[in-house]
Amino acid sequence: MGTWDTGPFDNDTAADFANALDEAEPEAREALVRGVLVRTIDATGYLTEAEEAVAAAALISAQCPGGEPVDMSYGPEKPMPVFPSDLRVLADEALARIVGDEDGPALNWVDPEDWKQWRAILTHLRAVLAPPPPSIALFDVQP
Repeated sequence: MGTWDTGPFDNDTAADFANALDEAEPEAREALVRGVLVRTIDATGYLTEAEEAVAAAALISAQCPGGEPVDMSYGPEKPMPVFPSDLRVLADEALARIVGDEDGPALNWVDPEDWKQWRAILTHLRAVLAPPPPSIALFDVQP
């Protein structure tokens, strides 16, 4: 994997995924994002699409409250569709799978500080993707 920084699109594989999204018809982009997330969640053994799943999660996170825009230098140049809310859950599950894979992408980092920064990015993405707490009080307790 050619990696030049710790961002979601800062590697060759994720940049290729961005290009695939740009080349896809607008109505096919959601399916590409969903597919890479589901395959990552369901994968057995080595997570072959982890870099793409992180990039997909970043695209979904960018549409959530508190999400950050995707780096346009290497991310998709064409606009993404508004993703349905169920993709937030899939993206979080895929990231959880990636973070928990001790033999996966975490081993790609030579510099421990880069690994820490990458891990912090994944943690932030997961925090943004987490569904908001219910806004309706379940109990009204009086003293």
